Amino acid sequence: MKIAVLGTGMVGQAVAGRLAELGHDVTIGTRGVQATLARTTPDAMGNPPYSAWAANYPQVRLASFADAASEAELLVNATSGGASIAALTAAGAADLAGKFLIDIANPLDFAAGWPPTLLVKDTDSLGEQIQAAFPRLRVVKALNTLTAALMVNPAQLADGDHSVFVSGNDTDAKKTVIDLLESFGHTDVIDLGLISTARGTEMVLPLWVRLMGTLNSPMFNFKIVR
Repeated sequence: MKIAVLGTGMVGQAVAGRLAELGHDVTIGTRGVQATLARTTPDAMGNPPYSAWAANYPQVRLASFADAASEAELLVNATSGGASIAALTAAGAADLAGKFLIDIANPLDFAAGWPPTLLVKDTDSLGEQIQAAFPRLRVVKALNTLTAALMVNPAQLADGDHSVFVSGNDTDAKKTVIDLLESFGHTDVIDLGLISTARGTEMVLPLWVRLMGTLNSPMFNFKIVR
């Protein structure tokens, strides 16, 4: 499958790398190709620059948001939540129409420092805002409740049978996304319903952030026992 991953950070790199390993044709989209390649210092989280990661994945192309989206069958939004609408706008509404989008982004607001709050909550969600802004895009919220390493390889935890969630209005889009998540190794994918249910998974993030601080590690996930 031809897949465009929008975002060059830790999440974008993890997802793009795993997709490439599984044999997909992957392009990473960025705001500025030359600026991304020119960075030589770690990001704010201490992750190595994109060029260092890309050296291990020569089969993954880097392109502008628009060029990455133009030929993709499926897109992944791995941008920061506050920049997601702008990134998708740059990708071009015409090139998004009818395509599936996995929205991994969370609407985290770091304006007041740490821990972050949410830019949107309770009566709306980033997933819904993306769907409203691009009504012909088939949005599925998924993978936003766990760290990047576990998104693409849940078996890194001793009990790999933990839970992930999907929310979306389009049944076919959700089926495609669920199949993709299962190819990553996820065995408990819970379909919550319409895209409005993304409010719930996005509002998990304040709890997730505090758990990470208490556990001193992002390597954990939720398991729904029933």
